[in-house]
Amino acid sequence: MRAVDIIIKKRDEQELRDDEIQFFVDGLTKGDIPDYQVAAWAMAVLLNGMSARETTALTLAMAHSGDILDLSELVPLAVDKHSTGGVGDKTTLVVEPVVAACGLPVGKMSGRGLGFSGGTLDKLESIPGYRTNLTTEEFLKQLGEIGLVLSGQSADLAPADGKLYALRDVTGTVQSIPLIASSVMSKKIAAGAQAIVLDVKCGLGAFMSNLEEARRLAKLMVEIAQLAGRQAVGVLSDMNQPLGRAVGNALEVREAIGTLHGEGPEDFRTHCLEIAAHMLILGQKASDLATGRKLAAESITSGAAWDRFKQLVFAQGGDVGYIEQPERLAAARLQEIVPAQAAGYLGVVNARKIGETAVLLGAGRAQKGDPIDHAVGILVHCKVGDYLEKGQPLFTIHANNEASLAEARLQLQDSVAWSSDPVEPLPLFYGVIH
Repeated sequence: MRAVDIIIKKRDEQELRDDEIQFFVDGLTKGDIPDYQVAAWAMAVLLNGMSARETTALTLAMAHSGDILDLSELVPLAVDKHSTGGVGDKTTLVVEPVVAACGLPVGKMSGRGLGFSGGTLDKLESIPGYRTNLTTEEFLKQLGEIGLVLSGQSADLAPADGKLYALRDVTGTVQSIPLIASSVMSKKIAAGAQAIVLDVKCGLGAFMSNLEEARRLAKLMVEIAQLAGRQAVGVLSDMNQPLGRAVGNALEVREAIGTLHGEGPEDFRTHCLEIAAHMLILGQKASDLATGRKLAAESITSGAAWDRFKQLVFAQGGDVGYIEQPERLAAARLQEIVPAQAAGYLGVVNARKIGETAVLLGAGRAQKGDPIDHAVGILVHCKVGDYLEKGQPLFTIHANNEASLAEARLQLQDSVAWSSDPVEPLPLFYGVIH
Protein backbone atom coordinates (compact mmCIF):
# COMPACT_ATOMS: atom_id res chain seq x y z
CA MET A 1 0.00 0.00 0.00
CA ARG A 2 1.33 3.47 -0.92
CA ALA A 3 0.33 6.93 0.30
CA VAL A 4 0.25 8.29 -3.25
CA ASP A 5 -2.36 5.69 -4.27
CA ILE A 6 -4.57 6.72 -1.36
CA ILE A 7 -4.19 10.39 -2.36
CA ILE A 8 -5.09 9.60 -5.98
CA LYS A 9 -8.10 7.52 -4.91
CA LYS A 10 -9.50 10.39 -2.85
CA ARG A 11 -8.58 12.89 -5.59
CA ASP A 12 -10.71 10.79 -7.96
CA GLU A 13 -13.68 10.93 -5.54
CA GLN A 14 -13.49 7.29 -4.51
CA GLU A 15 -14.32 6.02 -1.03
CA LEU A 16 -11.36 4.85 1.04
CA ARG A 17 -11.45 1.52 2.87
CA ASP A 18 -10.90 1.38 6.62
CA ASP A 19 -7.50 -0.29 6.17
CA GLU A 20 -6.38 2.46 3.76
CA ILE A 21 -7.36 5.13 6.25
CA GLN A 22 -5.57 3.22 9.02
CA PHE A 23 -2.43 2.91 6.86
CA PHE A 24 -2.43 6.64 6.12
CA VAL A 25 -2.95 7.62 9.78
CA ASP A 26 -0.21 5.21 10.89
CA GLY A 27 2.19 6.71 8.33
CA LEU A 28 1.31 10.24 9.40
CA THR A 29 1.85 9.38 13.07
CA LYS A 30 5.22 7.68 12.54
CA GLY A 31 6.48 10.31 10.10
CA ASP A 32 6.70 7.79 7.25
CA ILE A 33 4.37 9.95 5.13
CA PRO A 34 5.83 13.44 4.60
CA ASP A 35 3.96 16.71 5.17
CA TYR A 36 3.54 17.40 1.45
CA GLN A 37 1.66 14.14 0.90
CA VAL A 38 -0.50 14.68 3.98
CA ALA A 39 -1.30 18.19 2.70
CA ALA A 40 -2.23 16.81 -0.73
CA TRP A 41 -4.51 14.22 0.86
CA ALA A 42 -6.14 16.84 3.10
CA MET A 43 -6.87 19.03 0.06
CA ALA A 44 -8.42 16.06 -1.74
CA VAL A 45 -10.64 15.44 1.29
CA LEU A 46 -11.64 19.11 1.42
CA LEU A 47 -12.57 19.12 -2.28
CA ASN A 48 -14.25 15.72 -2.49
CA GLY A 49 -15.49 15.02 1.02
CA MET A 50 -15.79 11.78 2.96
CA SER A 51 -18.70 9.52 3.75
CA ALA A 52 -19.91 9.14 7.33
CA ARG A 53 -18.25 5.72 7.43
CA GLU A 54 -14.92 7.12 6.22
CA THR A 55 -15.10 9.96 8.73
CA THR A 56 -15.83 7.62 11.61
CA ALA A 57 -12.94 5.36 10.52
CA LEU A 58 -10.62 8.39 10.36
CA THR A 59 -11.79 9.57 13.80
CA LEU A 60 -11.17 6.20 15.44
CA ALA A 61 -7.82 5.72 13.70
CA MET A 62 -6.62 9.12 14.95
CA ALA A 63 -8.00 8.50 18.45
CA HIS A 64 -6.15 5.18 18.60
CA SER A 65 -2.90 6.61 17.21
CA GLY A 66 -1.93 7.14 20.86
CA ASP A 67 -3.28 6.41 24.31
CA ILE A 68 -6.98 6.36 25.19
CA LEU A 69 -7.68 7.75 28.65
CA ASP A 70 -10.13 6.10 31.00
CA LEU A 71 -11.38 8.74 33.44
CA SER A 72 -13.99 6.54 35.12
CA GLU A 73 -11.69 5.66 38.03
CA LEU A 74 -11.03 9.33 38.76
CA VAL A 75 -14.45 10.94 38.35
CA PRO A 76 -17.96 9.48 38.05
CA LEU A 77 -18.71 11.48 34.90
CA ALA A 78 -16.32 13.75 32.99
CA VAL A 79 -17.84 16.38 30.70
CA ASP A 80 -16.16 18.44 28.02
CA LYS A 81 -17.04 21.13 25.51
CA HIS A 82 -15.65 22.08 22.16
CA SER A 83 -16.13 25.13 19.99
CA THR A 84 -15.51 24.86 16.26
CA GLY A 85 -13.75 28.21 16.49
CA GLY A 86 -14.70 31.82 16.24
CA VAL A 87 -13.59 35.40 16.68
CA GLY A 88 -13.59 36.58 20.28
CA ASP A 89 -14.66 33.13 21.49
CA LYS A 90 -13.08 32.89 24.93
CA THR A 91 -16.03 30.84 26.23
CA THR A 92 -13.90 27.98 27.59
CA LEU A 93 -12.16 30.32 30.06
CA VAL A 94 -15.50 31.01 31.74
CA VAL A 95 -17.54 27.87 31.12
CA GLU A 96 -15.03 25.35 32.45
CA PRO A 97 -14.62 26.91 35.93
CA VAL A 98 -18.38 27.60 36.09
CA VAL A 99 -19.23 23.95 35.42
CA ALA A 100 -16.51 22.69 37.79
CA ALA A 101 -17.85 25.03 40.49
CA CYS A 102 -21.23 23.31 40.06
CA GLY A 103 -19.63 19.99 41.03
CA LEU A 104 -19.04 18.54 37.58
CA PRO A 105 -15.41 17.60 36.78
CA VAL A 106 -14.04 19.02 33.52
CA GLY A 107 -10.93 17.67 31.83
CA LYS A 108 -10.37 19.57 28.61
CA MET A 109 -7.67 19.56 25.97
CA SER A 110 -7.76 22.69 23.85
CA GLY A 111 -6.05 23.81 20.67
CA ARG A 112 -4.23 26.79 19.26
CA GLY A 113 -5.54 29.33 16.79
CA LEU A 114 -6.56 28.13 13.34
CA GLY A 115 -6.53 30.80 10.61
CA PHE A 116 -8.50 33.85 11.77
CA SER A 117 -9.93 31.94 14.74
CA GLY A 118 -8.25 32.36 18.12
CA GLY A 119 -7.02 29.41 20.19
CA THR A 120 -7.67 28.81 23.89
CA LEU A 121 -4.06 27.80 24.55
CA ASP A 122 -2.76 31.05 23.06
CA LYS A 123 -5.09 32.99 25.34
CA LEU A 124 -4.05 31.05 28.45
CA GLU A 125 -0.38 31.62 27.68
CA SER A 126 -1.04 35.33 28.16
CA ILE A 127 -0.88 34.43 31.87
CA PRO A 128 2.83 34.25 32.80
CA GLY A 129 3.88 30.76 33.85
CA TYR A 130 0.68 28.98 32.76
CA ARG A 131 1.64 25.52 31.49
CA THR A 132 -0.35 24.16 28.58
CA ASN A 133 1.90 21.15 27.96
CA LEU A 134 0.84 18.82 30.77
CA THR A 135 1.79 15.17 30.48
CA THR A 136 -0.97 12.58 30.57
CA GLU A 137 0.02 11.74 34.15
CA GLU A 138 -0.19 15.40 35.18
CA PHE A 139 -3.55 15.77 33.40
CA LEU A 140 -5.02 12.80 35.27
CA LYS A 141 -3.53 13.81 38.63
CA GLN A 142 -4.93 17.36 38.39
CA LEU A 143 -8.36 16.14 37.27
CA GLY A 144 -8.50 13.84 40.29
CA GLU A 145 -7.30 16.51 42.73
CA ILE A 146 -9.23 19.65 41.70
CA GLY A 147 -11.70 18.37 39.08
CA LEU A 148 -10.54 20.87 36.48
CA VAL A 149 -7.85 20.74 33.77
CA LEU A 150 -7.36 22.99 30.76
CA SER A 151 -4.32 21.86 28.82
CA GLY A 152 -2.97 21.30 25.35
CA GLN A 153 -3.17 17.99 23.60
CA SER A 154 -0.47 15.78 25.10
CA ALA A 155 1.88 14.07 22.66
CA ASP A 156 0.62 10.61 23.51
CA LEU A 157 -3.08 11.41 22.92
CA ALA A 158 -4.27 11.39 19.29
CA PRO A 159 -0.80 12.36 17.99
CA ALA A 160 -1.98 11.92 14.40
CA ASP A 161 -4.50 14.68 14.90
CA GLY A 162 -1.90 16.98 16.44
CA LYS A 163 0.20 16.72 13.27
CA LEU A 164 -2.74 17.05 10.90
CA TYR A 165 -4.24 19.96 12.89
CA ALA A 166 -1.09 22.07 12.47
CA LEU A 167 -0.88 21.32 8.73
CA ARG A 168 -4.52 22.19 8.07
CA ASP A 169 -3.97 25.69 9.43
CA VAL A 170 -1.36 26.54 6.81
CA THR A 171 -2.61 24.58 3.78
CA GLY A 172 -6.10 26.03 3.31
CA THR A 173 -7.84 22.86 4.47
CA VAL A 174 -9.36 24.04 7.76
CA GLN A 175 -12.91 24.23 6.39
CA SER A 176 -13.35 20.53 5.55
CA ILE A 177 -16.33 19.11 7.48
CA PRO A 178 -14.90 15.53 7.70
CA LEU A 179 -11.50 16.85 8.86
CA ILE A 180 -13.09 19.15 11.45
CA ALA A 181 -15.38 16.41 12.75
CA SER A 182 -12.64 13.77 12.97
CA SER A 183 -10.19 16.22 14.57
CA VAL A 184 -12.60 17.28 17.27
CA MET A 185 -14.00 13.85 18.05
CA SER A 186 -10.67 11.98 17.98
CA LYS A 187 -9.37 14.29 20.72
CA LYS A 188 -12.55 13.94 22.76
CA ILE A 189 -12.55 10.14 22.49
CA ALA A 190 -8.84 9.91 23.34
CA ALA A 191 -9.16 12.31 26.29
CA GLY A 192 -11.85 10.17 27.86
CA ALA A 193 -14.78 12.58 28.18
CA GLN A 194 -18.05 10.68 28.54
CA ALA A 195 -20.29 13.65 27.70
CA ILE A 196 -19.53 16.45 25.23
CA VAL A 197 -21.20 19.74 24.31
CA LEU A 198 -20.27 20.81 20.79
CA ASP A 199 -20.57 24.56 20.17
CA VAL A 200 -20.81 24.69 16.38
CA LYS A 201 -20.41 28.20 14.98
CA CYS A 202 -21.87 29.50 11.74
CA GLY A 203 -21.57 32.78 9.90
CA LEU A 204 -18.99 35.19 8.50
CA GLY A 205 -16.45 34.48 11.25
CA ALA A 206 -16.88 30.70 11.37
CA PHE A 207 -15.41 27.89 9.32
CA MET A 208 -19.01 26.92 8.57
CA SER A 209 -20.30 30.00 6.77
CA ASN A 210 -23.94 28.98 6.65
CA LEU A 211 -26.42 27.27 8.95
CA GLU A 212 -26.87 24.23 6.70
CA GLU A 213 -23.14 23.41 6.84
CA ALA A 214 -23.03 23.98 10.60
CA ARG A 215 -26.01 21.68 11.12
CA ARG A 216 -24.36 18.99 8.96
CA LEU A 217 -21.15 19.21 10.98
CA ALA A 218 -23.02 19.08 14.30
CA LYS A 219 -25.04 16.05 13.23
CA LEU A 220 -21.90 14.25 12.04
CA MET A 221 -20.03 14.88 15.31
CA VAL A 222 -23.00 13.84 17.45
CA GLU A 223 -23.31 10.65 15.36
CA ILE A 224 -19.60 9.87 15.79
CA ALA A 225 -19.89 10.40 19.55
CA GLN A 226 -22.84 8.04 19.78
CA LEU A 227 -21.04 5.37 17.73
CA ALA A 228 -18.12 5.68 20.16
CA GLY A 229 -20.41 5.26 23.19
CA ARG A 230 -20.39 8.89 24.30
CA GLN A 231 -23.21 11.35 24.98
CA ALA A 232 -23.17 14.51 22.89
CA VAL A 233 -25.26 17.53 22.02
CA GLY A 234 -24.57 20.09 19.30
CA VAL A 235 -25.46 23.75 19.86
CA LEU A 236 -25.66 25.91 16.73
CA SER A 237 -24.45 29.44 17.52
CA ASP A 238 -23.89 32.67 15.63
CA MET A 239 -20.45 33.88 14.52
CA ASN A 240 -21.32 36.63 12.06
CA GLN A 241 -19.98 39.19 14.51
CA PRO A 242 -17.35 38.69 17.24
CA LEU A 243 -18.53 37.15 20.51
CA GLY A 244 -18.16 39.69 23.31
CA ARG A 245 -16.00 42.74 22.67
CA ALA A 246 -12.39 41.57 23.00
CA VAL A 247 -10.45 39.96 20.13
CA GLY A 248 -6.84 39.13 20.99
CA ASN A 249 -5.25 36.98 23.65
CA ALA A 250 -4.61 39.10 26.76
CA LEU A 251 -7.63 41.28 25.91
CA GLU A 252 -9.84 38.18 25.88
CA VAL A 253 -8.40 36.91 29.17
CA ARG A 254 -9.28 40.25 30.76
CA GLU A 255 -12.82 40.01 29.40
CA ALA A 256 -13.18 36.44 30.71
CA ILE A 257 -11.97 37.56 34.14
CA GLY A 258 -14.51 40.39 34.13
CA THR A 259 -17.27 37.94 33.21
CA LEU A 260 -16.27 35.61 36.08
CA HIS A 261 -16.72 38.64 38.34
CA GLY A 262 -20.27 39.20 37.08
CA GLU A 263 -19.31 41.83 34.54
CA GLY A 264 -18.46 41.45 30.86
CA PRO A 265 -20.56 41.89 27.69
CA GLU A 266 -24.12 40.62 27.86
CA ASP A 267 -23.91 38.48 24.71
CA PHE A 268 -20.80 36.71 25.97
CA ARG A 269 -22.23 36.10 29.45
CA THR A 270 -25.49 34.73 27.97
CA HIS A 271 -23.56 32.44 25.63
CA CYS A 272 -21.43 31.07 28.49
CA LEU A 273 -24.47 30.37 30.69
CA GLU A 274 -26.22 28.52 27.84
CA ILE A 275 -23.24 26.27 27.06
CA ALA A 276 -22.68 25.62 30.76
CA ALA A 277 -26.35 24.68 31.16
CA HIS A 278 -26.09 22.06 28.40
CA MET A 279 -23.00 20.60 30.09
CA LEU A 280 -24.79 20.47 33.45
CA ILE A 281 -27.71 18.60 31.86
CA LEU A 282 -25.40 16.02 30.26
CA GLY A 283 -23.58 15.73 33.58
CA GLN A 284 -26.86 15.09 35.43
CA LYS A 285 -26.53 18.22 37.59
CA ALA A 286 -29.54 19.96 36.02
CA SER A 287 -32.81 18.63 34.67
CA ASP A 288 -33.41 21.39 32.11
CA LEU A 289 -31.82 24.46 30.58
CA ALA A 290 -33.48 26.95 32.92
CA THR A 291 -32.14 25.10 35.98
CA GLY A 292 -28.72 24.78 34.37
CA ARG A 293 -28.53 28.48 33.57
CA LYS A 294 -29.57 29.33 37.14
CA LEU A 295 -26.89 27.06 38.66
CA ALA A 296 -24.25 28.50 36.34
CA ALA A 297 -25.21 32.09 37.14
CA GLU A 298 -25.16 31.35 40.88
CA SER A 299 -21.60 29.99 40.62
CA ILE A 300 -20.53 33.38 39.22
CA THR A 301 -22.51 35.44 41.72
CA SER A 302 -21.15 33.47 44.68
CA GLY A 303 -17.55 33.77 43.50
CA ALA A 304 -17.20 29.98 43.32
CA ALA A 305 -16.43 30.01 39.57
CA TRP A 306 -13.74 32.67 40.04
CA ASP A 307 -12.18 30.60 42.83
CA ARG A 308 -12.07 27.59 40.51
CA PHE A 309 -10.39 29.63 37.79
CA LYS A 310 -7.72 30.75 40.26
CA GLN A 311 -7.26 27.13 41.34
CA LEU A 312 -6.82 26.12 37.71
CA VAL A 313 -4.23 28.81 36.97
CA PHE A 314 -2.28 28.03 40.15
CA ALA A 315 -2.36 24.25 39.51
CA GLN A 316 -0.87 24.75 36.04
CA GLY A 317 1.93 27.05 37.16
CA GLY A 318 0.36 30.39 36.27
CA ASP A 319 1.08 33.53 38.29
CA VAL A 320 -2.26 34.16 40.00
CA GLY A 321 -1.22 37.76 40.66
CA TYR A 322 -1.71 38.54 36.98
CA ILE A 323 -5.33 37.42 36.96
CA GLU A 324 -6.07 39.07 40.29
CA GLN A 325 -4.69 42.28 38.76
CA PRO A 326 -5.45 41.80 35.04
CA GLU A 327 -4.07 45.22 34.19
CA ARG A 328 -0.66 43.56 34.67
CA LEU A 329 -1.25 41.28 31.66
CA ALA A 330 0.59 42.17 28.46
CA ALA A 331 -0.53 45.51 27.01
CA ALA A 332 0.13 46.91 23.54
CA ARG A 333 2.32 49.98 23.11
CA LEU A 334 -0.12 51.71 20.73
CA GLN A 335 -3.87 52.15 21.18
CA GLU A 336 -6.12 53.99 18.76
CA ILE A 337 -9.88 54.43 18.49
CA VAL A 338 -11.46 53.90 15.07
CA PRO A 339 -14.54 56.15 14.87
CA ALA A 340 -17.75 55.60 12.92
CA GLN A 341 -17.43 57.14 9.45
CA ALA A 342 -21.17 57.74 9.19
CA ALA A 343 -24.34 57.90 11.25
CA GLY A 344 -26.79 55.02 11.06
CA TYR A 345 -27.58 51.48 12.14
CA LEU A 346 -24.90 48.81 11.99
CA GLY A 347 -25.99 46.16 9.50
CA VAL A 348 -22.75 44.15 9.48
CA VAL A 349 -19.86 43.77 11.92
CA ASN A 350 -17.85 41.25 9.91
CA ALA A 351 -16.28 38.78 12.32
CA ARG A 352 -14.00 37.26 9.70
CA LYS A 353 -12.46 40.59 8.68
CA ILE A 354 -11.99 41.51 12.33
CA GLY A 355 -10.36 38.14 13.03
CA GLU A 356 -8.06 38.55 10.02
CA THR A 357 -7.13 42.02 11.26
CA ALA A 358 -6.23 40.57 14.66
CA VAL A 359 -3.92 38.08 12.89
CA LEU A 360 -2.37 40.97 10.96
CA LEU A 361 -1.63 42.71 14.28
CA GLY A 362 0.11 39.55 15.54
CA ALA A 363 -2.63 37.95 17.64
CA GLY A 364 -2.72 34.86 15.38
CA ARG A 365 -0.47 32.92 13.03
CA ALA A 366 0.01 33.49 9.31
CA GLN A 367 2.28 30.42 9.12
CA LYS A 368 2.82 27.27 11.17
CA GLY A 369 5.08 28.06 14.12
CA ASP A 370 4.68 31.85 13.97
CA PRO A 371 5.05 33.53 17.38
CA ILE A 372 2.01 35.12 19.02
CA ASP A 373 1.94 38.67 20.38
CA HIS A 374 -0.33 38.29 23.39
CA ALA A 375 -0.75 42.05 23.87
CA VAL A 376 -2.29 43.03 20.53
CA GLY A 377 -5.88 42.85 19.36
CA ILE A 378 -9.10 44.76 18.92
CA LEU A 379 -11.92 45.92 21.17
CA VAL A 380 -15.25 45.94 19.33
CA HIS A 381 -17.53 48.59 20.82
CA CYS A 382 -20.75 47.93 18.86
CA LYS A 383 -23.07 45.16 17.72
CA VAL A 384 -25.28 44.62 14.69
CA GLY A 385 -28.45 46.67 15.21
CA ASP A 386 -26.80 49.44 17.25
CA TYR A 387 -27.36 53.05 16.17
CA LEU A 388 -24.26 55.23 16.07
CA GLU A 389 -23.61 58.87 15.42
CA LYS A 390 -20.71 59.78 13.15
CA GLY A 391 -17.51 59.90 15.20
CA GLN A 392 -18.63 57.48 17.92
CA PRO A 393 -16.06 54.75 18.78
CA LEU A 394 -16.38 51.61 16.66
CA PHE A 395 -13.15 49.83 17.55
CA THR A 396 -10.04 50.30 19.63
CA ILE A 397 -6.90 48.89 18.03
CA HIS A 398 -4.15 47.56 20.30
CA ALA A 399 -0.93 47.37 18.25
CA ASN A 400 2.80 47.19 18.76
CA ASN A 401 3.96 48.85 15.55
CA GLU A 402 2.81 51.75 13.40
CA ALA A 403 2.64 49.82 10.12
CA SER A 404 0.26 47.14 11.38
CA LEU A 405 -1.80 49.80 13.16
CA ALA A 406 -2.28 51.74 9.92
CA GLU A 407 -3.25 48.62 7.97
CA ALA A 408 -5.60 47.47 10.75
CA ARG A 409 -7.32 50.87 10.72
CA LEU A 410 -8.14 50.50 6.99
CA GLN A 411 -9.31 46.88 7.32
CA LEU A 412 -11.58 47.61 10.26
CA GLN A 413 -13.28 50.51 8.48
CA ASP A 414 -14.09 48.01 5.75
CA SER A 415 -15.50 45.44 8.21
CA VAL A 416 -18.76 47.29 8.93
CA ALA A 417 -21.78 48.17 6.81
CA TRP A 418 -24.42 50.77 7.57
CA SER A 419 -28.16 50.99 7.14
CA SER A 420 -30.42 54.03 7.36
CA ASP A 421 -33.24 51.75 8.57
CA PRO A 422 -33.34 49.87 11.88
CA VAL A 423 -31.58 46.47 11.82
CA GLU A 424 -32.58 43.47 13.91
CA PRO A 425 -29.92 42.26 16.38
CA LEU A 426 -28.43 38.89 15.51
CA PRO A 427 -29.54 35.79 17.46
CA LEU A 428 -27.00 34.06 19.66
CA PHE A 429 -28.26 30.54 18.88
CA TYR A 430 -29.99 28.76 15.99
CA GLY A 431 -30.88 25.40 17.45
CA VAL A 432 -29.72 22.22 19.17
CA ILE A 433 -28.77 18.83 17.68
CA HIS A 434 -29.28 15.74 19.87
